[in-house]
Amino acid sequence: MLTKFWGRPVYLGAIVLVPEGWDEHPDARYPLIVEQDHFHRELPLWMAFQSHPPSEKTKGGPRKAQESGYQLYQDWTSGRMPRAIVMTIQHANPYYDDSYAVDSANVGPYGAAITQELIPYIEKKYRGIGEGWARSVFGGSTGGWEALSSQVFYPDFYNGAWVFCPDVVDFRAYGTTNIYEDKNAYWIDGQFGRVPRPSMRQPDGLILSTMEMMNRYELVLGTKTRSGEQFDIWEAVFSPVGKDGYPARIFDKRSGKVDPEVANYWKEHYDLSAIMQRDWKTLGPKLAGKMHFTVGESDTFYLDRAVHLMKDWIEKTTDPYYRGSFEFGMRKPHCYTGDFDPSVGILQHYLPKMIEHMEETAPKGGDVKSWKY
Repeated sequence: MLTKFWGRPVYLGAIVLVPEGWDEHPDARYPLIVEQDHFHRELPLWMAFQSHPPSEKTKGGPRKAQESGYQLYQDWTSGRMPRAIVMTIQHANPYYDDSYAVDSANVGPYGAAITQELIPYIEKKYRGIGEGWARSVFGGSTGGWEALSSQVFYPDFYNGAWVFCPDVVDFRAYGTTNIYEDKNAYWIDGQFGRVPRPSMRQPDGLILSTMEMMNRYELVLGTKTRSGEQFDIWEAVFSPVGKDGYPARIFDKRSGKVDPEVANYWKEHYDLSAIMQRDWKTLGPKLAGKMHFTVGESDTFYLDRAVHLMKDWIEKTTDPYYRGSFEFGMRKPHCYTGDFDPSVGILQHYLPKMIEHMEETAPKGGDVKSWKY
């Protein structure tokens, strides 16, 4: 699909972690856990094994990482963790190191390629169960947005999304801009004059950068949405193709003026909060009980604002009620993943919850035994 779109060979990659005993149990079939993230050549740090005790000579951060990796190795190989296949996807493209895992007019049909080509291939090769009830997806930041969008756009393909510090899930809070109502992304019309819109802060609230600063920096790096930075990849993924063949600007990079037509396109196609509200009658029954959000209350890039907006409406849902969860970390910055024992890694903490949900919702006759040896 991607090769056809780009007119040249394009590949997806995956790093796959198989459970202990995979070789010795050829008849076993396993649930699949999809981790969404930026491009990695090896396992992401929090998944990296350390198959021997850390060196006593190593101190500080490196030793802590070694200890965490060694603990994961012990938990994974001892049977203390549920057995599953865990994979992370490599989907770099000309605009960024990550495609955002959706179909895009500018980036290409990555959503379809991942769900129709890559994941079925992985499940066949590594003996996954290969059914929607036996798949979960999770991730943080870019991966957090991808985890939620994967669940929303492919509600039957996944059975649970654990969404950490996600990129903008409601475009009424695109950073500190409401792209539907604000005319300018760089300035707020304050009581005493124009006030720059902030875009980056410390957990204590101290402002580190503004919307204008970050976007002018991107413009220096590359015109026509080609900087390889954050606002440009959002634009490349979410926008229609502009008259010049490049992504249409959501706002002018020099003046900050918002384009309402492009904003409306974003709302219809990629505003996850708006899409769920619009389609809850049909999406709700497929999403209920599947969405779990965790974000720092002082997210570095103000991403908690959009999560709050989503929470405000989704907790009022009926027929069905969303039956998910939200956790906000007080004064926690970007990449907050929850309040749990720091000696336990992300995978050790959340994988059992994912598997438990699968078992509770497995269809009659679903394979919930072959992987329990």
